[in-house]
Amino acid sequence: MTATVTIFHNVVWSRHKGVVFSALHSLSTSGTIRYSMVQIADTETDRVGFSDVDYSFHRYPMQKLFDGCYEDVPAWKMIGRLTWEVVKAKSDLIVLPGYHRPEYWAMLAACIVTRKRRAVFCDSTGRDKPRRLATSIPKRIFFSLCDGYFGFGERSREYLVSLGAKANRIFVPCQAAALPRSYSSEHALEARIDKRASGEPVFLYVGRLSEEKSIDTLIRAFAQVRMSVPSATLRIVGTGPMLDTLKTLVDSLGVRGTVHFVGSLQDEPLSNEYFAASCLVLPSTSEPWGLVVNEALSHGCPAVVSDQCGCVPELVVRGETGYAFEAGNIAALRDTLLMAMERFADTRATAERCLERIARFDPRSAAANIARGCATMLVDKSGDQPATGAERLRQ
Repeated sequence: MTATVTIFHNVVWSRHKGVVFSALHSLSTSGTIRYSMVQIADTETDRVGFSDVDYSFHRYPMQKLFDGCYEDVPAWKMIGRLTWEVVKAKSDLIVLPGYHRPEYWAMLAACIVTRKRRAVFCDSTGRDKPRRLATSIPKRIFFSLCDGYFGFGERSREYLVSLGAKANRIFVPCQAAALPRSYSSEHALEARIDKRASGEPVFLYVGRLSEEKSIDTLIRAFAQVRMSVPSATLRIVGTGPMLDTLKTLVDSLGVRGTVHFVGSLQDEPLSNEYFAASCLVLPSTSEPWGLVVNEALSHGCPAVVSDQCGCVPELVVRGETGYAFEAGNIAALRDTLLMAMERFADTRATAERCLERIARFDPRSAAANIARGCATMLVDKSGDQPATGAERLRQ
């Protein structure tokens, strides 16, 4: 007989979760674990206008609880509905969407009362925000009451362990980029070589135009790079609350005409940006992972990222697939951009390294890590929760 797992996620907007859950659903058709996916809402307030909700990336049966934005649902209604969904779920394991909202605590309590095993997604790292006693104690309590954890990478693993999570119950990486349906890794190398034939120095930013992304640091560093490389250009893909401020900064630095705000792009138009750029630049002061780096490497494009980005240990290998610099340090970013231009001048060799590095960070591999974690939790008899999944799996 089969064991059952119910996975809760906050919004359908997340294409990257969609492709992973789709792969997980595909894997489950030949396994002994069945997964039920529950999406809480369509999108979040800070995602509105960035890109549309695209259900075509979610190729699995799902239940959606609320239409529209997550934040538009009254707290009492959200808590009540999610608690009831956990209580009535006939599942051996519940995977919670996080730990930072009151409704997630209510879901955890419902798991405990109904004696269901529970795991949690953790996207954070120790570098996201300064550690505060007032928040670290509740996190320790939450993690101590969970049977397992799914994270982005090694930095999220370290963060979980530092807060008392069980090291042998942490499963990473559990994420992957949602690439265009027309994308082919076999064709990416030649497309990269073709788009970079001119050799023009083009720096690329992709993401929300918000304060934590530190795009002002990038613009200031780029203005200094142009003193040495007058032909360099910067392309900024995305929308957000900092747009007008950043445009004003560009004008004040005298780099209008070389910094291009191209708005939000998806699919093939975004692929063309990655193929044509010298490198992606992600200067964030807070970045749990940085899925745009997955996207860039998948297109053979190296990445320059701040040392706060969670993907540094796995994806950004110094001088091979990119460089990391001290977050907020304009001079360090300037020097790193100049160094990247020289080091990654060999388009083919660089693209080959990028494609090789990103190969194991695909949706199927991420889904396999989630499946492995669920299987481990279901057959584990330690603790005081009933291992109903294990008993069924042995029948």
